[in-house]
Parts: sequence; structure tokens; C-alpha cells
Amino acid sequence: MTDAVVVAAPVLAPRKRFQLARRLMAHRSFRIGFVLVVLLALAAILAPVLSSLEPSAMRVRFRFHPPSPEFPLGSDNFGRDIFTRVLHGARVSLWIGLVVSLLSGAVGATIGVIAAQFRRLDAPIMRLVDALMSFPAILLALGIAAALGPRMESVIIALTVAYVPAGVRIVRASALVVRELDYVQAARISGASNARIMFRHILPNSFGPLLVHMTFVFAYSILAEAALSFLGVGVQPPIASWGNIIAEGRDYATEAWWVMVFPGVGISLAALGLNLLGDGMRDVLDPRLKGA
Repeated sequence: MTDAVVVAAPVLAPRKRFQLARRLMAHRSFRIGFVLVVLLALAAILAPVLSSLEPSAMRVRFRFHPPSPEFPLGSDNFGRDIFTRVLHGARVSLWIGLVVSLLSGAVGATIGVIAAQFRRLDAPIMRLVDALMSFPAILLALGIAAALGPRMESVIIALTVAYVPAGVRIVRASALVVRELDYVQAARISGASNARIMFRHILPNSFGPLLVHMTFVFAYSILAEAALSFLGVGVQPPIASWGNIIAEGRDYATEAWWVMVFPGVGISLAALGLNLLGDGMRDVLDPRLKGA
């Protein structure tokens, strides 16, 4: 009898997962965001197919060439094709956003569920989280990236540290509710270990709010990477990212507006798509909004 109760933890069956997917795709915001994110991801993945040029290939005789059939998005001060650079920049910016969202989500979920499960650790963990959250995320990331040096790995580490505290608070808040539910108490009474209770029962059923948060972290990370690269502490040339493409074009904004505009459009579309995706997931997954 005890085993039956423990196994009865609310895990989504395949049919419920299918119903959830249908509800998500029926939500207009989620659907629009999903299409935008998929199109940007495909453009990044297929960058070598969509453009045969190298992103760092210089053709100085074509410098500041306006948008044309030969240069769909124009060229920069070194004659590099902006279309090619924006496509390859999407690979870097989206990759950084994805890695930061996954790492910050994993670390935040682990720390949050530990804080909720072990009351003695809760206070010191949350005081450290509060201390980190007292700094604006972009300023914290800027300081860490500057200390570690301007490279892609530094940006990922800096943004992960900056966005972990919010994930900890979200998971802890959900886990504090879930840990008091009957099936978790039944698992505890049956002798399940703390690790099993945390990662088999509490964490999977606290994951909904974190998943929504991770989509927003994805968008924030793309914006923050662009800001860090623009300030010179992010991804460095010759690697192309949306942020350093804009940084390289800031001195030529009046004579070659396209150098800054098109990577900015890419950043805007990515942020819009991910925010719409997150809004749709929040509306569907949050039980308080089901009747709205």
C-alpha cells in the first residue's frame, strides 16, 4: 500500500503531455513566439548554407556597400557581408542564451530544492541569494565578466551567476508548497532518502514556474550578451555576435546605419519571440490563470 502511494506522485502521463502540447499550441502568444524562435534557430543552424561567405572575409573595395542584391543587408567598414555576419552572430548569441538559461536553471533548481528541503540551510542560502539580488543582474555580470576577461566563457559564467538567484527563489517557493503535499509526506514516511524526495518528487513538480522563468532568462541573456559585447567585455572579434557587430558599427551609425540596425533587429526578434513563448507557457501552466 505504501509503495502504491509513493508511486502516485503527479507525473504527466503521455496523454496529458499531448494535451498540454495542444493547449500550448492553441495559445496565440506561445504559437507566435514558437514560430519566431524556430525561424531564428533554423537561420542560425543553416548559416553556412544560407551564405557561402565567411563572416570575417574582408573585401575592402566594397566597404559601406548599402543593402543590394549582392549584399542583402549591406557591408561594414571592412567590406564584410552583414547578412553573413548576422547569421553567424545568431549562432553565438543564441548559443550563449541557451547555455545560460540551462545552467542557471539547473543550478538554481538544485540550490532552491536544497534550501526548501533542509531548513537549517534555508536561511544562509537565501541571505546569499538576497545579497546577489541586491545588485542589478547586468552590473553583476559586467563586474564578473570584466574580472574573468573578455571571452565567450566569461560571458556565460557571468550571466549564469547573475541569473541563478532568481531561479533559486522561484524553485524554493514552489518546493516549500510541494514538500507538504500528501504524496511527498507518504514518500518520507515510507523511508525514501532526502535525495529521492528532492529529485524524484519535489523538483519535477516544482519545475513549471522555473521552465517559464528559463525562457525569460534566455531572452535576458541575449540582451545582456549584446550589452557586454558592446561594452568590450563580451565576445571578442573575429568571432561575430550581435553585440560586437553593433559595437563595431557605432562609429559609422550615420553613414552606414545598416551595420547597427540589422543585428539590432535580430536581438529584438529573439527577445520578442522568447517573451511571447514565456507568456504563453505561463498562461497555460499557471493554474491561477486557467479561468482567466
